[in-house]
Amino acid sequence: MVRLLGRSRARSTPRPGGPRAGGRPAWGPRSALGGRSVAGQVFVLQVVIVLLLIVSAVVALVLQVRHDSTQEARNRSLAVAETFANAPGTREALSSPHPTLVLQPQAEAARKRSHVDFIVVMNTDGIRYTHPKPDRIGKKFVGNTAPVLAGHPIIEEINGTIGPLVQATVPVKAPDGKVVGMVSAGITTANVGGVADRQLPLLLGAAAAALALALGGTALVSRRLLRQTHGLGPYEMTRMYEHHDAVLHAVREGVIIAGGEGRLLLANDEAQRLLDLPADAEGRHVLELGLEADTADLLASGRVATDEVHLVGDRLLAINQRPTDLQGGPPGSVATLRDSTELRALSGRAEVARERLKLLYDIGVGVGTSLDVTRTAETLAEVAVPRFADFATVDLADSVLNGEEPDCVTELRRTAYSGIRKDAPLYPVGEKIRFIASTPQARSLRTGEGVVEPDLEGAPGWLAQDLERTTQVVEYGIHSLITVPLRVGPLVMGVVNFWRSRKPEPFDEEELALAEELVARAAVSIDNARRYTREHTMAVTLQRSLLPRNLPEQSALDIAYRYLPAQAGVGGDWFDVLPLSGARVAVVVGDVVGHGLHAAATMGRLRTAVHNFSALDLPPDEIIGLLDELVGRIDQDEASADNSAAITGATCLYAVYDPASRLCTVARAGHPPPALVRPDGSVEFPDVPAGPPLGLGGLPFETAELKLEEGSRLVLYTDGLVEDRERDIDEGLELLRAALTGVDRSPDDTCQVVLDALLPDRPSDDIALIVAGTRALGAEHIAEWQVPSEPAAVGEVRASVTRQLAEWGLDDMAFTTELILSELVTNAIRYGSGTIQVRVLRDRSLICEVSDNSSTSPRLRYAATTDEGGRGLFLVAQLAERWGTRYTQAGKVIWAEQPLP
Repeated sequence: MVRLLGRSRARSTPRPGGPRAGGRPAWGPRSALGGRSVAGQVFVLQVVIVLLLIVSAVVALVLQVRHDSTQEARNRSLAVAETFANAPGTREALSSPHPTLVLQPQAEAARKRSHVDFIVVMNTDGIRYTHPKPDRIGKKFVGNTAPVLAGHPIIEEINGTIGPLVQATVPVKAPDGKVVGMVSAGITTANVGGVADRQLPLLLGAAAAALALALGGTALVSRRLLRQTHGLGPYEMTRMYEHHDAVLHAVREGVIIAGGEGRLLLANDEAQRLLDLPADAEGRHVLELGLEADTADLLASGRVATDEVHLVGDRLLAINQRPTDLQGGPPGSVATLRDSTELRALSGRAEVARERLKLLYDIGVGVGTSLDVTRTAETLAEVAVPRFADFATVDLADSVLNGEEPDCVTELRRTAYSGIRKDAPLYPVGEKIRFIASTPQARSLRTGEGVVEPDLEGAPGWLAQDLERTTQVVEYGIHSLITVPLRVGPLVMGVVNFWRSRKPEPFDEEELALAEELVARAAVSIDNARRYTREHTMAVTLQRSLLPRNLPEQSALDIAYRYLPAQAGVGGDWFDVLPLSGARVAVVVGDVVGHGLHAAATMGRLRTAVHNFSALDLPPDEIIGLLDELVGRIDQDEASADNSAAITGATCLYAVYDPASRLCTVARAGHPPPALVRPDGSVEFPDVPAGPPLGLGGLPFETAELKLEEGSRLVLYTDGLVEDRERDIDEGLELLRAALTGVDRSPDDTCQVVLDALLPDRPSDDIALIVAGTRALGAEHIAEWQVPSEPAAVGEVRASVTRQLAEWGLDDMAFTTELILSELVTNAIRYGSGTIQVRVLRDRSLICEVSDNSSTSPRLRYAATTDEGGRGLFLVAQLAERWGTRYTQAGKVIWAEQPLP
């Protein structure tokens, strides 16, 4: 058994005064001072030592005080004698006729001020001129004067005329250095001892105080020791030590104590066994015990360590180490060692299980976050690498990628790939793969169960798939494979492959079960994404079928557009371009609240309604008002059908541009304002009155008229372009302004620039963008005449239009045009009122317009064979490609269009 150096192994015998029954010792102040306990013995020993130290200190202090007092007397005597000897007038007084008369008062005054017992001035023969006792004046000085007459001061202790004293004698020298007298100053021994006697009470008081403090401190130390030892005597302490020693070496945990210099002080039996220490280990430095380098460094450093695992031989030891001097203890450290080899193996298996549960959790949380089939497959591969496999691939049927159910999975497409490296010679993403019947993938698809292939190099069925590629895979280092079908119920959508290269151990059956669990959870998410893709495709198809496929031909606007459906669902954004009479063009854009098939269907209804309303050739505010009534009725129908509140809502902006006047009339209902790009590249958002969204009802709509220069660009859009979750509409409008600023851009280029600047990565709402570049119908294409309200004016109109058509090179259309205008002007003269105006426009077609101040609308009727009239509008309808009436603030306009040859 390893022991501390020099410690005793003797056992103590029980004593009658030992601990009481019940294990509680009998201890208190009396036992502490009785000398039976360790504390009592320490107390008595400390008291004796303190007394000896105090007595010695007092004696030393008394001697020191006396010595210091004598030294002080010698120094003061010498200083006073030299001061008086060198004082002004002392040398002159010595050569005066009556030295005593001059020097005695001065000497006495100096003596009293300097607190010495005498100041004696004498001649070179030693005869006193001054003395505290006048009867001593004129007598011989007592003391050694020979050194003084030689010019040297002297200090001596003698028995003088006034008793034992300490005196200092110094010469009084003439300017030439000759000694002309002497001065002696001194203090009697009685006064010197008096100083020491006066200090003795202070010394004794200090000694008494020190004794009291020492006794108090000793009592406290003894009391603390008494508490720590519980009043045990030496024998009881020895027995307790032996018990502790037995326990120390019986525990199944190694204990090592090292000194501050790194030498081993103690190692119990378990530490000897775990570390395989030599027999003479104690007393040697821990670096010399043949331990592993990291373990020896830890024990020698003394640093704090908590459950630090070290490999010692074939054991894994968990080492805890703490310094021993944290609370004033001796320098060094104590370390405990615990064999955690088996525990480590168990915890390793638990850690593997925990990691697998965490992997399953991450699959469940991460894979189902997207409703995109491809992204879901990519997430599955990314989560599996590198935590489960070094490479992971997902192969799906094309029908699954399109949202359909696969009938028979014979050919798959590589949809996702993830790996620790990018250069693996596996099939790339996007390639179609047809697995032959012998491959693990084909067996997995056929049986619906996972297959593990532990050794790919020795798997002829897998190697036969593609000899060149499979050989490259094996040479790359991929050696093991797990393939699991992506299956939800009886529906098999594809296969997932897990490949291993970095870890030398092949996949096993336990890992196959984990892979099947992973794929089973991911298959549900992929099937959900597939179903969503199918529904989304259906909605997008419906939506696109309801949007304009081709823009109508017209000459007023150069139009480009972009329509981007949302990735997260189908919305109700829509737009349209509608040619109107008089070469005018209407551009409309709208947005239905919500997403899905219902929004798309509502959008289709609104677009159809706009087509019908535009045929009435009404102003934009009236068109918006009719749409508002329609949406209100849709809301009522939906609410009554579902017995719920109205849910439909929409916004709309309707603009009509006239290339002849270059006026653009705009009205909007809850829609973002249009942007206008001037020909110089400046951008503004015109102040168009913002009406309420469609469906609220009860509020009027207003219009704004914009005068547009030729070459301007009118930009209409839906809120999905300028507003999303990460930015508000004000920020989006400023971004739109910055993107539109600039000249020399075509409408198509403008669309692309705007989308590049504002399109989010994953749009959460539909985006409709229309850019219309304005064109003007020049004066050379317009002919106008004022017609008086009288029948004779019809002939003048016919002649004028014939001449105009000849200028335009349209002589072949003169007869038909004369007939149309004559009928329209005749009706205006007969049934209208006020000034009649005729306008002929040459655009893509020849347009004839007759306006008057009457609001009465003409109607087409079929005259009987016996009727004399009623055939005018019938002839116009037959000769013109189309005709109609539009109302203005001043009256109405009847128009007719003819195709140009």
